[in-house]
Amino acid sequence: MKHKKQPQNYLDLIPAHMPQIRWDMGDDAIVVVHMENTGFYNRLAQKLFHKPKVSHIKLDELGSFIWNEMDGKRTVSEISESVKARFGDKAEPLLDRLIRFLEILRSQKWITLSPHASAKTSAGQ
Repeated sequence: MKHKKQPQNYLDLIPAHMPQIRWDMGDDAIVVVHMENTGFYNRLAQKLFHKPKVSHIKLDELGSFIWNEMDGKRTVSEISESVKARFGDKAEPLLDRLIRFLEILRSQKWITLSPHASAKTSAGQ
């Protein structure tokens, strides 16, 4: 008999920055992600339209806080609790916004989302 794969609970996932992503924090505690524009079309745009080789993307206050909470150890659930404690009702609807933000970061290949260690062991039993 085959084991059915258990559906992954998003709150148990652990977000972590991709190692190749360069970023820093400005004086105003705002995270700036530095994205190198590579590839044929980007090089063409750089030559023809004087587009920059590196784009500097500033996250807002909430995004910067979440970015700094992603240490490769905290789960999405733990991060949501930190956001709730820091921002309160300003972050609502918290889980919808947090999950959407993480999905955007993952689609841009800025972060990974991996299963929590305890989730791996319980799923394997």
